[in-house]
Amino acid sequence: MKRSKPSRATGRKRKKEQEETRARDMSAASCLLTEHQFLCSICLDVFTDPVSTPCGHNFCKACITQHWDTKVPYQCPNCKKLFHARPDLQVNTFISEMAAQFRQSAQQVFKPGEVPCDACTGTRLKALKSCLVCLESYCETHLEPHLTRAGLKKHQLIDPVENLESRMCMKHDKLLELFCKTDQVCVCMICSVLDHKTHDVVPLKEGYEGKKAELGKTEAEIQQMIQKRRLKIQEMNRSVEVSKEGVDRGIADGVQGTTALTESVYRSRHEIITTIVEKQRETREQAKGFIKELEQEISELKKRSSEVEQLSRSEDQLHLLQSFTSLNAAPPTKNWTEVRVRPPSHEGTVVRALTQLEETLRKQMKKLLAEVELKRVQQYEVEVTLDPDTAHPNLILSDDGKQVKHGDVKKNLPDTPESFNPCSCVLAKQSFSSGRFYYEVQVEGKTGWYLGVARESINRKENITVTPQNGYWTIMLRNENEYKANACMQLGLSLKSLPEKVGVFVDYEEGLVSFYDADAAALIYSFTDCCFKEKLYPFFCPSRNFNGDNSAPLIISPLNHTKWDNNLI
Repeated sequence: MKRSKPSRATGRKRKKEQEETRARDMSAASCLLTEHQFLCSICLDVFTDPVSTPCGHNFCKACITQHWDTKVPYQCPNCKKLFHARPDLQVNTFISEMAAQFRQSAQQVFKPGEVPCDACTGTRLKALKSCLVCLESYCETHLEPHLTRAGLKKHQLIDPVENLESRMCMKHDKLLELFCKTDQVCVCMICSVLDHKTHDVVPLKEGYEGKKAELGKTEAEIQQMIQKRRLKIQEMNRSVEVSKEGVDRGIADGVQGTTALTESVYRSRHEIITTIVEKQRETREQAKGFIKELEQEISELKKRSSEVEQLSRSEDQLHLLQSFTSLNAAPPTKNWTEVRVRPPSHEGTVVRALTQLEETLRKQMKKLLAEVELKRVQQYEVEVTLDPDTAHPNLILSDDGKQVKHGDVKKNLPDTPESFNPCSCVLAKQSFSSGRFYYEVQVEGKTGWYLGVARESINRKENITVTPQNGYWTIMLRNENEYKANACMQLGLSLKSLPEKVGVFVDYEEGLVSFYDADAAALIYSFTDCCFKEKLYPFFCPSRNFNGDNSAPLIISPLNHTKWDNNLI
């Protein structure tokens, strides 16, 4: 009986089945082989276009080609077999397909922490998608029906997840596709009709977007909190650096101060020793002079004694009588009865020297402490510039806002709420409502001025009484050398030297305003126990010009430590 010829469709089906069988066999074979067997020994990677040499070794075509382009004679990199002519190499299709299968399996095989394909048998591959209808996860191969078949195309696919059962309502065995905003839970369609009928129920996507927006706000808040804490860390690190700088500065000041004091002690000790030794030398020289004088008298007396003895033995009567008058009396000598060499008394010298040393050290300590204190407050130096909007029309400000003086001609300027009028004053642009700050003002050449700080709410449109009750903490100079502190009542200040540069220091929390002679490192006056509740502004008044007698400006100047910083006592 004649066999019927198979149809074309049947042939295609058989060919496809053969290809699938071949692919499974090759996949199984590749799984049995180790990774080392699919690696090119030149590039040490999985074969790309593998070729075989006549000696039976395999390499990537590009690798062996490049190798033989640079190596002559032609030799196998593995067994070192030489070829007289360059072999004509062709891609080994079988090894190429197996390498491709191995590469694909190596990339897709399920690893810990990934979602495995639920449809794979044997070696489970990594899932690419999960189906919320089938409640299964699929690798690339098993996902294909969901991408091609009309019925499965309608299924909802998501990125692969585990525990798909948790996405089903345990009560109704339906997909959780709604969100109850009232109870803040995910529900199925039946739940929304029965248990959550009166609740605010929205599609899962809408609930997701709402919660995602909330998470965005939460994330922004968390980032803000993180930033605040990073800034706090920076602040603390800066504080540590400032503290370290303070320690270094304190050590340097301590070494400098104690060195100066030690040098004073050594100098005083040297002076005491020198004085005592000098007195001893004077005593020794005095005794030496007396002894020399005595020895000379003794010599004269011995000579006279010899002459008297010789005359007394003479038998020449005339000679004895004639010489008797001149030799009978002793030669003239000094009366040594009251002459004494008294050892010098050192007690008075030591007491006087120690008393003087004590006074010197006291003065030096006072000066050192004043210098250390001024250095301490100077570390809070701030930038201060004058605010032209607050200046009286008679005042002349420099372009950089660092100088102010009184002019005889009143400028035609609008009278604003910020400006002083009628008093010739000006405030700084900067204000301070916490912490500590310090600045210095040059007052050299002036016969009158006011300096200090003022609170923000001061009345700028009346004649000013600069007292703390009115919001001013200032000191002043008038009549060239009359210094006063403007407290509840003016207090005269007795200064050892006339300051040419005044330092102003404020500790807001401590309620302290101090004024220093910056060049002499001496405290001028301090307002204590002040109660600050507003912003404080540096306050300046250069006083009237008086036809040129007080024409020098007040100058906000940078710190200058060198005048006394290196002045070892």
